[in-house]
Amino acid sequence: MGRGTEARTERKLHTIEKFARDESGAALIEYTVLLGMLVVAVVATIGAVGTWVNGRWTTLNTSLK
Repeated sequence: MGRGTEARTERKLHTIEKFARDESGAALIEYTVLLGMLVVAVVATIGAVGTWVNGRWTTLNTSLK
């Protein structure tokens, strides 16, 4: 093996070690999951409020006839 091959192998190992220590990807996934849960909660809340408002409008409309 020549010196160039050893240097490339060393750089590859260094890159792999650096990637293994990097936790920013894990944090990104955690924030994405948290955002997804928040979106589901907001959509469910909007749906529930919409149903409630629709019931109120229907009651009001019926009482005004």
